[in-house]
Amino acid sequence: MKIALGCDHRGFSAKERLKAALEARGYEVLLFGAKDASSYDYPDAAYAAARAVREGKANRGILLCGSGIGMCIMANKVRGVRAALCHDELTAEMARRHNDANVLCLPADLVGEELMRRIIDVWLKTPFEGGRHERRVAKIAEYEAKECEDKASG
Repeated sequence: MKIALGCDHRGFSAKERLKAALEARGYEVLLFGAKDASSYDYPDAAYAAARAVREGKANRGILLCGSGIGMCIMANKVRGVRAALCHDELTAEMARRHNDANVLCLPADLVGEELMRRIIDVWLKTPFEGGRHERRVAKIAEYEAKECEDKASG
């Protein structure tokens, strides 16, 4: 599985450690965003990583910034991306099981590295449940397509 891993300057340190942990587990990691701790705008990293997921260059994405909020907002602007901000294993499980989230956003300033690893493990291993949730995820895509049509028609 290929994972698009992106960060701004606040998530850089955690990204470096998580990259090594993901690669040790056999995941291929594609990096986006900050290359060091210098100031880096989160929309740029989130957009690039989310596009990689949308275009099939990565199966899933993981984004890190201070609160995770900015990354989540930006990633959800990319058509076909369902990004979820998670703070624990339960929200990570539900994001996958019920929402088929394909991008995980994490708050590097609020969650410790061990908890981040557990959240990522749950999120990567949890399948989409389908069933009644499939109809709801399909509605998200329908509304998203309608917004794109509205935008195109002016």
